Formats: sequence, structure tokens, C-alpha cells
Amino acid sequence: MQIQVNTDKTITRHTGLDEHVQSVVSNALQRFGEQITRVEVHLSDNLGQKSADGDNRCLMEARLTGLQPIAVSDHAATLHQAISGATEKLKRSIDSAVGKLHDSKRHADGVGSASAAAVANEAE
Repeated sequence: MQIQVNTDKTITRHTGLDEHVQSVVSNALQRFGEQITRVEVHLSDNLGQKSADGDNRCLMEARLTGLQPIAVSDHAATLHQAISGATEKLKRSIDSAVGKLHDSKRHADGVGSASAAAVANEAE
């Protein structure tokens, strides 16, 4: 999984920030293995804008094999909180999308039909 970190002009990008993002994202999404090809992380600080949720924003977009890209964002008081919040949202979104994909494949393969046929035969 490739993790790409992008910052706007309000965020000073440094090695420690990149390593933090890499660590948090890879640890949270490691169970999805090779399904995720790339995660783009966009960090910004909306200093000039009033926000009830906080000034720091983290937008993440994951590219998965066989699925449309999944994007989430989180606003928080600190950049680390925004990164953690967006990571958790992304993990839940990917889990849901992958689960739906597996369910639709299972039904397309006839697994659901075979179970219904077995129940129907038992009823007779």
C-alpha cells in the first residue's frame, strides 16, 4: 500500500509528520492487505475560517482494487486528532465497502440460492 502525504501552504511538512501519518494509516488499514493500492492524505489548517469542529482538516482518499475511490475527512483541534479521526472513518468505510463487495459476490455465485434451496427441500 502506497501512502502519499500532501499539505497545503499552512502546514509545515517534515519527516516526523510523514512518519506519523504512515504509521497511523498503515497500522489501521493493514488487514485490508493488497486490496488497497494507494491512500492519499491531504492536510490543511483553516486558520482564516471559523469552524466548530476545529481548524485542522485531514482528507483521506483510498484507492481499492475493484472499487470506486473512498474519501473521508475529519476536522479537529489538532492535526494529530484530525489524522486519527479520518483514519478511523476511512477504516469503517473500507470495511463496509469490502463487506458489500463480498456479499454481492457470494450472492452472484449462488451461495444464497443454494441455502434457500436446501431449506425448501427440508420443508417438503
